[in-house]
Amino acid sequence: MSRKQKLCFVIMGFGKKTDLSTGKTLDLDKTYKNIIKPAAEKAGLQCVRADEIQDSGLIDKSMYALLMHADLVVADISTYNPNAIYELGVRHAVRPYSTIIIKEQDGVIPFDLSHNRIFHYAHLGDDIGVDEAERCKADLVDMIEPILKNKTIDSPLYDYIQDIEPPKLTQKEYKRIIGDLSKREESIFAISERATHFMEESNFVEACKLWEKAENIVPNETYFTQQRALAKYKSKEPTEISSLTDALQIIEKLDPDDETNDPETLGLTGAIYKRMWHVTEDPEYLKRAIDYYGKGFKIRRDYYNGENYALCLNIAASIEGDEEEKTFYKISAKKARQEIIELLDYLSDEGGKSLAENKWPYATLANCYFGLSDNDNGLKYEEIFLGLVSVDWEKETYFECKKMLINLLKDK
Repeated sequence: MSRKQKLCFVIMGFGKKTDLSTGKTLDLDKTYKNIIKPAAEKAGLQCVRADEIQDSGLIDKSMYALLMHADLVVADISTYNPNAIYELGVRHAVRPYSTIIIKEQDGVIPFDLSHNRIFHYAHLGDDIGVDEAERCKADLVDMIEPILKNKTIDSPLYDYIQDIEPPKLTQKEYKRIIGDLSKREESIFAISERATHFMEESNFVEACKLWEKAENIVPNETYFTQQRALAKYKSKEPTEISSLTDALQIIEKLDPDDETNDPETLGLTGAIYKRMWHVTEDPEYLKRAIDYYGKGFKIRRDYYNGENYALCLNIAASIEGDEEEKTFYKISAKKARQEIIELLDYLSDEGGKSLAENKWPYATLANCYFGLSDNDNGLKYEEIFLGLVSVDWEKETYFECKKMLINLLKDK
């Protein structure tokens, strides 16, 4: 890589990750796209994320070389991604200075890092608010210049033990390991971006192919497996039931023993089983959907799982012959919606509208209020949701669930 432009190497998770200390799921790609990358480039650095150097077998060598050689490393430790924590440790061991640690504002900071200066930002889950992204970009740019200029020690190792020398990496060896990153055929980030664009265009067949390509390169990355299963499920190709069966086989790789607590995996598995019930009307599929959605809601207080859990309970009530069981399902659905409204209470005031890109909580609130026969609040939050959503299939999903709910309530 040319030394004409200084390099910022970014270590972080990618895709959607859940912080198990808070139960909050963050789309970390939005942090990279909306804060880190534009800030580094505005400061005049070339920005490279760890997944952008994936190639056949060289990731470890490339990563170590970049951790030693990069002029600046930005480490996002949000959700306590183990790879990011480990790579930050390597950076602190090989470089005394020029490392910035950032983290989403919620959750506990690991003890070993509690003495370090950490840049915090607010993440909405699905996205980052425009105002917050602009604030963070400006603040990061202001941090980068003095950090590169002053070379102040920020590694605890070199701060506490002052007589050690960092290891050296010659320019020749660095070039041999890294090569020219600009000539890489494709990065994981590029594949992921293209797949996301296909999803937004409802071209799920092509999206599925790209998610599979990403999954093959990084087989242990749950996000790619989840997105591949979602794309396959939405594709309805070659037939709807076959696409659902294939999607189930894909997602089951993440939960072979039915022990996962990941709300994304639980919610997607529930969605597949719910759709299988719609196609086949086999009550066993509905039961499994209730089990998965219910687990995701009860363990992580995840509003998406909770909303669908309540809807599936209403469906179960509509086909149940036993009056006591029917009543149980209806009461359970009502309680779940009431809990969700309490969970999302922070959106109830006008200030909630400033959380611009986080659209799905509004859709959930709308459906919860409709489910409780509060049409005024339902329409209020539906209007906010529709003002934020721009992808056709997301609107279709919302209205499909709403229509189903309204029909169930008519039949009660």
